[in-house]
Amino acid sequence: MAALDRVKVLVLGDSGVGKSSLVHLLCQNQVLGNPSWTVGCSVDVRIHDYKEGTPEEKTYYIELWDVGGSVGSATSVKSTRAVFYNLLNGIILVHDLTNKKSSQNLYRWSLEALNRDVAPTGVLVTNGDYDREQFADNQIPLLVIGTKLDQIPETKRNEVLTRTAFLAEDFNAEEINLDCTNPRYLAAGSSNAVKLSRFFDKV
Repeated sequence: MAALDRVKVLVLGDSGVGKSSLVHLLCQNQVLGNPSWTVGCSVDVRIHDYKEGTPEEKTYYIELWDVGGSVGSATSVKSTRAVFYNLLNGIILVHDLTNKKSSQNLYRWSLEALNRDVAPTGVLVTNGDYDREQFADNQIPLLVIGTKLDQIPETKRNEVLTRTAFLAEDFNAEEINLDCTNPRYLAAGSSNAVKLSRFFDKV
């Protein structure tokens, strides 16, 4: 059997937003019972059929690198993380829909990963506005995933999803909102599964 090609996708976001649960769901199609904090980075693999059902169909190993989310401003934390940012093919940005700060921090995460050689320029988000140009020439596919959808009361859902929708626009990325404790959100044929597959095709 020919060796499968591998691609590397980073999974970034604050601590506690559910990255490990998400990666487990994506790779094992199961709910992670008792997630623990990720220290450093853990890697899981998902097999993806690129352009499934077409003559160009090809199977890939997608390595999902779940990078620990401690936002320590210490340069040592960032430089330690920087080793994971080499040779990446895609980024999944994860935020917790019940935690507004985790959504705002996605700008920091993406810039840290994309401009890993540039010293951070301080505040990026001013009044919820930031320089879109920073992502204009980005060639790396991004996907924004909001977790803990189940923890938002039905009455508030619309308001929260409207607030987070601009994130995907800012990053020029597709957006998926889900509950990592329910595999139904990524069931085959669902719009989320289609978006995910499209993202992996781009990668």
